[in-house]
Amino acid sequence: MEPADLINGGTVAGALDLIQSGDVISTTIYGCEPTLFLSRLHTVASRVERVRLWSLNIMGPYPVMTDNSLKGRIDVCSIFYNASCRAGNPSGRYSLLPLDLHRVGAGIVEALPPTVFVAAVAPPDADGNVYLSLDLEAGWEFMEAADRIIFEINPNIPRVCGETKVPLSRASYWYPSNTPLPNPPPAPAGETERTIAGFVSSLIRDGDCIQLGIGAMPNAVGDALMDKRDLGVHTEMLTSSMGRLIRCGAVTNARKNINPGKAVAAFAWGDQALYDLMRDNPAFCMRRAAYVNNPFQIAQNDNMVSVNAALQIDLTGQICSESIGSRQFSGTGGAADFAYGAFHSRGGRGIIAVTSTARGGTVSRIQPQLSPGSVVSISRNIVDHVVTEYGIARLRGRTVRQRMENLIAVAHPDFRGELRRQAEKLLLL
Repeated sequence: MEPADLINGGTVAGALDLIQSGDVISTTIYGCEPTLFLSRLHTVASRVERVRLWSLNIMGPYPVMTDNSLKGRIDVCSIFYNASCRAGNPSGRYSLLPLDLHRVGAGIVEALPPTVFVAAVAPPDADGNVYLSLDLEAGWEFMEAADRIIFEINPNIPRVCGETKVPLSRASYWYPSNTPLPNPPPAPAGETERTIAGFVSSLIRDGDCIQLGIGAMPNAVGDALMDKRDLGVHTEMLTSSMGRLIRCGAVTNARKNINPGKAVAAFAWGDQALYDLMRDNPAFCMRRAAYVNNPFQIAQNDNMVSVNAALQIDLTGQICSESIGSRQFSGTGGAADFAYGAFHSRGGRGIIAVTSTARGGTVSRIQPQLSPGSVVSISRNIVDHVVTEYGIARLRGRTVRQRMENLIAVAHPDFRGELRRQAEKLLLL
């Protein structure tokens, strides 16, 4: 689109006035979530219909995400179900587009292109550029598709290096904000997570390039890596635990094959210490997910180690990380991207790190077969290691029988006998 005339120093009310019936709205999320806009978007429902909002994973409990009386006026399309989507799904107001993260921008534009793009950005520099500092999953693709671009300018957002710089003149409208940046809820690691993290740490060597997720388990893994040296980071999400690894000197990015000396990510969601560390720091490089999560790009880093979670694993090694049976729980995200990339990296390792049980110890995460309707998020063909608090199951290069023996050995002892009986019944052993 041609640069629009800039309406100087507007208000969030003025931005909402731009929304029309039939619009498709997309936003940045995580550290660049436009909280003022999203917190008031529901107020336009009385005058519009058939508006759709793309949620890559909108974090806040905004009325537009939780009020199902908005059905038909503002509906939600998502690539990742969070608590709001799960709770509201029976209403029919929510719909899921299955996508790997490396295809999220192009896939959304192909399926239902945004007409409006709203982003929270860092304030303009001396050259008139604002910064999509903390979320580049699909921002560039959305900007190129939209006919209206709205910036929520927030001085709390740091300027971060990478593909983040955008001329303010690209905006159709902008307004100021001073809202605090969102932080993930505390996720303290317990004894079980620390035990698993110890096993994971034993699989990671000095000089490896790592990808970690978010939550108690990745936090524990990050803490377990503090004594490593010259680790690199190529990850979809930069987290608080990665910030700690950089500050303590465990991560230097010195041995990376591509982007040496830089921690590369598509988005960041962490504590204030992480955001402060990223501000104007050339050791960070934010890139769009089409680059960061491209499995062939990931594989160019030797010794790439991907650490992901799962909801359920079957005895052949199939990984379900996004549904509970047929009920959508989250999304594929970048799990398959990084599993594939790590599997094909020279010296690479893929790790699925899970507690052996769920629901207070009443259900085994390792099952003879996935529950009916479960989504296979990661093919068994590229699953490498499965780690629980009972040890490491190696799957790469193992036959189905060998895999079953290894997986049963790391299942909770209370379930091993039944797993073996079911495996024999299914003629898998």
